[in-house]
Amino acid sequence: MSSRRTAAVTGSLVAASFSAVVILSGTAGAEDEGPASSKGGKVVDEAPAGVKLTTLLPEKISVDNGSEKTALTATVKNEGNKDSGKIQLLVVGFDGLTVKNVQGCSPIAENNLPEGSNSGFSCPIDNLAAGKSKSYAVDATYDLGKTGKICLPVQASDGKKTFWQQGPVPFGTTNPSPDAPATPLLLGTDNEPVSPGKPDSPGGKELPKTGPARDLLPLGAAGASLLAAGAAGMWWSRRRPARQEV
Repeated sequence: MSSRRTAAVTGSLVAASFSAVVILSGTAGAEDEGPASSKGGKVVDEAPAGVKLTTLLPEKISVDNGSEKTALTATVKNEGNKDSGKIQLLVVGFDGLTVKNVQGCSPIAENNLPEGSNSGFSCPIDNLAAGKSKSYAVDATYDLGKTGKICLPVQASDGKKTFWQQGPVPFGTTNPSPDAPATPLLLGTDNEPVSPGKPDSPGGKELPKTGPARDLLPLGAAGASLLAAGAAGMWWSRRRPARQEV
């Protein structure tokens, strides 16, 4: 084969490889959050007749191991057959998960945050039509050395009733990856912080465990975490003083 033909073939292979990398990278980014889920959600107070309010969180988020930054989408939905009227969505962080900003929403004053939470934003909604939903971009940080939870209550505009509450539900992983650029976290899974002294943690004395027993851990952790979230139950509507409409 001549050197000219060799160079042409090599160039084609490089171009093909580059295209594949671009396509794969774009796909990975698009699928970062995975499907949306109402996991950990519950009705608290009865909504007006014909109104059925729920929320959705991504099944998967990704935390940058260097900056600890993450982003997710919080969605409120009216699955009923009548308009909601004035309501508000709250986005509240707990433990290692701190909500830094919610697009189009206002920070909740520190003295109005529920006990145990570290941050929160209020998103007033004038009306959510039947069958419609509204999504908000959420910027947050996650300290991977801790567990982290998020909560999405949907309230009347005066804060006196909570029609729906998702959480506090955890995001986490049972298989920390401190050496990777980012750590994927799953909704409904208690986070297992990286611990250098733990035998099955990266850098420990034993090799990481694999196989069926290891694969069953996320399901067990998720079950335990959701039971805990259910026990926390009605913390917002029972503990929190009524708020003025934002």
